Amino acid sequence: QVQLVESGGGLVQPGGSLRLSCAASGIIFNIYRMAWYRQAPGKQRELVAAITTDGSTNYADAVKGRFTISRDNAKNTVYLQMNSLKPEDTAVYYCNAKKQVVGVLLGVDYWGKGTLVTVSS
Repeated sequence: QVQLVESGGGLVQPGGSLRLSCAASGIIFNIYRMAWYRQAPGKQRELVAAITTDGSTNYADAVKGRFTISRDNAKNTVYLQMNSLKPEDTAVYYCNAKKQVVGVLLGVDYWGKGTLVTVSS
């Protein structure tokens, strides 16, 4: 049974920082591309950041230079360090896992239940 469990969300003031974590179980973590998505009220879910099995990363333009995604294969965990947070970063953040084979994403998407990040003064 695959489980992705996010933690680290909360209320933070503009300009502040948060670190999200996603602990995975039930998958061979090091063959999965891991990603963070977010969904703000009334908006579609969007990709925030992704990290491949070899550690390559990509980011949404809106978060480049402020957010950093990383992974610890020994702990089956992916992180999202969020700095210089803005009110528009307010959203539910979801962890995503998808199998990656020779650079190709295959199979089903696995999702966590999400963690709420609220940026407000």
